[in-house]
Amino acid sequence: MDKLDRRSALALFGFIAASAAVVKPAASQTTYKTVGKDTTLAPGVVERVYGEGPAIIPGFKSVSMRDIIMQPGSKSAGNPMKDAMVCHITEGELRLVQEGKTFTAKKDHVWTCGKGTKEQAFNDGNIVAIMRITDLMA
Repeated sequence: MDKLDRRSALALFGFIAASAAVVKPAASQTTYKTVGKDTTLAPGVVERVYGEGPAIIPGFKSVSMRDIIMQPGSKSAGNPMKDAMVCHITEGELRLVQEGKTFTAKKDHVWTCGKGTKEQAFNDGNIVAIMRITDLMA
């Protein structure tokens, strides 16, 4: 193809422009966006509740999701768990004391808690830590 006539050039330009309009960089999901109800639990500790729905897991009636957002230097209360739950660190790192045993949960670490389990979280780092919790309610 040595020559490109005006009509072909305009069609090619239109195709390129349309493609550029459709193809845009994927926006990253941010957990800082306010999409749920925020409650301050302790200094530097905020709970963001997202919602609840029915569960099909035997022994559980419903499931809910929430984040615990912990600023550097903050700690949680250490109360017993109201429900069984699955916890996941989505950002940062937390030191946890669960039933007297200490472990460190880094980003993408997942663990569970049974109803009545005592656990306290500490953000010893210098960045915000986010623990996503899926509550399994009987």
